[in-house]
This record gives sequence, structure tokens and C-alpha cells, in this order.
Amino acid sequence: MVARYERIADALREEILSGVHPVGSQLPSEAELAERHAAARGTVRQAVAVLAAEGLVGSRQGARRIVLGRARSQSFAELHSFAQWARANGYRYGGQVIAQRRRRASGAESARLASEEVLEVLRVRSLEGEPVLLERTVYAGWVAAAVEELPAGCESVTEALYASIGLVFAYGEHLIDAVAAGAMDARLLGVRRGSPLLRQRRVTTTHEGRPVESSDDRYRPGSVAFSIRNSIGANPLARQAGDLRFGAGEHMFES
Repeated sequence: MVARYERIADALREEILSGVHPVGSQLPSEAELAERHAAARGTVRQAVAVLAAEGLVGSRQGARRIVLGRARSQSFAELHSFAQWARANGYRYGGQVIAQRRRRASGAESARLASEEVLEVLRVRSLEGEPVLLERTVYAGWVAAAVEELPAGCESVTEALYASIGLVFAYGEHLIDAVAAGAMDARLLGVRRGSPLLRQRRVTTTHEGRPVESSDDRYRPGSVAFSIRNSIGANPLARQAGDLRFGAGEHMFES
């Protein structure tokens, strides 16, 4: 038997996808939805939480949910930056540097990036005006100066570096897991401390295989989903028990 909140979620999902609630509009309040569906507000809250987890509505607490449209699904079939993916899907997006500094590379970073000096950058990314992603990126020393010249509110680092120095981010290796939000994560993403965050760790290189960056990206719950297509003939997805390449105990702008 289908639970009541699931039936309400199904009805709201259909209304969103059919345009009854346009992208950018506010979803009716919990009280209005409870009256419309003759259900308790707790039941409605469960239904809306399902839509938030699917990326159909915003997950901000204490305000009406904003309709975001289709689920925010990002494929790994091609290497795209956050800005390129957001633009391709019609989302309003932004970025803001919170902190950056040059420092000596750790042993693991030196091996990963072939660089003795690195530039460490903490950046917040937004979709539809809401913070959804924290990027903790470490750039190899050879590209540090070009990154430092970018404005703090640069929307697409990938495109800006291509325009300024002709840099192409050609290859990426991704590792995905989940972590609990620390104090800094919680404050910058507007979630409770300990909330589960989807983490993507990435190393990117040029066409020639020259390391450009390593990054620890943490997504707010319900903000985006990743899609991976595979087949019996070609399956690039692999599970790993742990990742020693990132170095036990290594931290970037401690959260």
C-alpha cells in the first residue's frame, strides 16, 4: 500500500513537471497543502522532503520551498564544470571565494600535483540563489597566479582560465562518498551540523596529463544527483573501500 505522503509527493511532482508550479515560483505553504490534500502538516512535510531530495524544490529551512524544476542530475559521461552543467540545464548559478592562500604542498599533494607549492581555495557555489556546494580546491603551482587573478565572484573558473591562459581541463578522476557537515560546512551551506553531505573528490589534468587541481567538493543534501550509465561491455564505475591517495589525515580548510 502506498503511503499517504508518497501520494501527495506524486501529485506535487506531476504538478511541477507539468508546469502548474513554474520553475522559480514558490510551492504552496504546508498549511495550504495540508488543507488541499486533507492531510496532517507532518504528512505534507514528508512529501515535500521527498521532492527536495529529488532536487525538484529547494531545501532551505524556514521559508517556502522554491520550485527548481527537473531533477538536478549531473552525468559523468563528459567532464563539465559546475557552471557549465548549471548553464546547460537552465539554472541561475554563482560562485564566491571565501578564502585562498598559497602554501607548501603536503607530501600527498606534491605527489598528486607534481608541485612543491600550491594555491588552496575555498569557494561556495549557488543554484537559484541558494548555496549548494563547497569547493575546497588545491591548484598546482604553475596555474596559481592565473587563478589568483580571477575575481572572487568568478562564475566559471574553467572558462576563465581557458580565456586567460588557454587551459583546458581534459581528464578527471572522481571518487564519491558521504561525509557529515562540520561547523564550517554547516554555516556556509545553511544546514545543521552533522547533516550528510555528498562528497566528490576529484583530480583534473590537461590533455598532456599535467596535473591542474585536486578538489574536495561537498554538496548540500538534496541539491544534486549524479548519474552514471554503464553496460556489460564497458563499466567505468568501481567501488573502493577507501582512498589512500588523498592521504589519511589530510585537510583543506578544516570544516
